[in-house]
Amino acid sequence: MIRHLVVAVALVSAAAHAQSSVGAPVDPQRAERCAVRLAIAFTGKSPDAALLSSGNPQAQVSALLASDAFIERFSRFINSQFNNEPGATSVEDSAYHLTKYVLTNGKEWKDLFLGPYRVATANGQVVVQDDANGLGYFRSPAWLKRYAGNEEQGIKLSTAYRILNNTTGVKLVPSVNAAGVDVSATGREGAGCRGCHYDGWFALDRIASVLTRRKGTGDSMTFEAPTAGPQQLLDGQTISDDKELVTALVNSPNFEFHTCRLAFRFLYGRNELSCEGPIFDRCVDALRTQKTVQAALEAVAVDPSYCQ
Repeated sequence: MIRHLVVAVALVSAAAHAQSSVGAPVDPQRAERCAVRLAIAFTGKSPDAALLSSGNPQAQVSALLASDAFIERFSRFINSQFNNEPGATSVEDSAYHLTKYVLTNGKEWKDLFLGPYRVATANGQVVVQDDANGLGYFRSPAWLKRYAGNEEQGIKLSTAYRILNNTTGVKLVPSVNAAGVDVSATGREGAGCRGCHYDGWFALDRIASVLTRRKGTGDSMTFEAPTAGPQQLLDGQTISDDKELVTALVNSPNFEFHTCRLAFRFLYGRNELSCEGPIFDRCVDALRTQKTVQAALEAVAVDPSYCQ
């Protein structure tokens, strides 16, 4: 099993939690502040009259999650989290386009990474196409070329990292430009690089070995099938290709943790705090049972503490 991050859980009195959410008199000023906070967080806009006049704005979270404004805002947020900068062209921002599709069509969140889709350009427009050979946005041509990397043998280290980062939130700091660093396959086995490239469950070279290999550059770039054969990756799982890799990552506790951490970043602009462990756990439970990122976000936003 993949080693997973552990959420620090603070002990919260169930009775105190119940008292804060049930039977408390409506405070008009608090309700107004709550409406403003929810509207700005979910849509980036001021609340409409109905939300602003509601005595319980948190009861409107489901409606906010169904709005076009939320779908656009969250899709842009995910794109910013999954890429260091905007793509040179719109189609390179495949995560944005497929997130928008997943939210609009009520798909499970895992479909963003595993669904039978391809993000492509058709008639001058970026579209999400059904593709039986698709793998979320990870096999979309523009995304593959964007993150093919420049490793001299065509080993797609950048692709391997992006898959790990987007699914589980792993963050590694490259040392490619450091003076005297040998970035060849042999050099990456050295003591200074081996930890990220060959050791640990996120070993980039070993994970890249099950991915296709880049051939050529620019418009002439193509991809060849991997030749390394099945590998023991992710703490002992046998992985043969990118689909098995992504499936294993999405089925890991890391995926649930990362999704709920994204929910906190979207709603709070920060990671979760240790005292928010019970709320974080409810977010994970909602994602696990209802399968959608909307359910995960709602679990956080309806908690009384969000509008305190």
